[in-house]
Amino acid sequence: MITEKKRVLVLGGHGFVGKNFVKALESTGGNYEIFAKSRVDGLDLTDYSSAEKCFNEIKPNVIINCAAHVGSINYVTKLAADVISDNIQMSLNIYKAAQKNCPSVKIINLLSNCSYPGDADIQTESEWWSGPVHSSVFSYGNAKKALYAISWCYTKQYNIKSVNFLIPNTFGPGDSTDTNRTHALNGMIMRMLEAKKRGDAEFEIWGTGKPIREWAYIDDVTKILIEEIQTKEDLIEPVNLGQNKGYTIKESAEFIAKAVGYNGKLVFNTKYQDGAPTKILNDKKFRKMFPNFVFFDHQKGIDLTVKYYKLILSK
Repeated sequence: MITEKKRVLVLGGHGFVGKNFVKALESTGGNYEIFAKSRVDGLDLTDYSSAEKCFNEIKPNVIINCAAHVGSINYVTKLAADVISDNIQMSLNIYKAAQKNCPSVKIINLLSNCSYPGDADIQTESEWWSGPVHSSVFSYGNAKKALYAISWCYTKQYNIKSVNFLIPNTFGPGDSTDTNRTHALNGMIMRMLEAKKRGDAEFEIWGTGKPIREWAYIDDVTKILIEEIQTKEDLIEPVNLGQNKGYTIKESAEFIAKAVGYNGKLVFNTKYQDGAPTKILNDKKFRKMFPNFVFFDHQKGIDLTVKYYKLILSK
């Protein structure tokens, strides 16, 4: 008996998480038909007609929603209105188009831990609504809260199946080389490689270096998404994709310096805002779902990412 292939639509499929996910899913050799779509394919999720055309043609069984208008802290602050408007419009169009064209689809959303209250130390799902998002990421963090609200409402009225993962700062090979759009750790890696190449005696880091951040290596994110595709479980309530472990910005910079071989002085420019003081995800709920999951070693992940950017930046 021939089993019909599961049709997986990856929105933001040419972005950092999207293209890594596609590569990982293809490598499983599973019974999947994969469609990676983004603006480079002519898909504009802020335009409902564009979203509807895509969903009607593909009729996906699963949607991996990696689509987002996002950038650095300075970027999402400077373009705050554009960021929140575009992201909310995309979320509405995704669910509206799904309800009309593929109502039995399962939508897996990647929320961000920056949507937690800005004063939260250990970020626990039950406290997600307990305070305001930090001002440094107010636009993007609240857009992700809106995505959850939209998913909840479409589940309530139309029974659209959704999964909502709250993910920490992600890093690894395959991200943008634009330091205004790349993820934080990858941006620091690129800048430090350039500093070493120039022979800079000092390396500037914005802020005090004291904020604590949890980081997710890209392979961990893609593995968890693949596991979720293979289950029938729906997780409308947010679940932290975290390991309850973080590092200060200064510690991460030191890890990077070791991998890069940079021997200059790390200088912290306190004129720039730090963002939230701590972002560490409580992992109790995650561990009930994925009790045997082993996260990638942080230093090894940095080493592999440095190796990737050395190759890319040398071209």
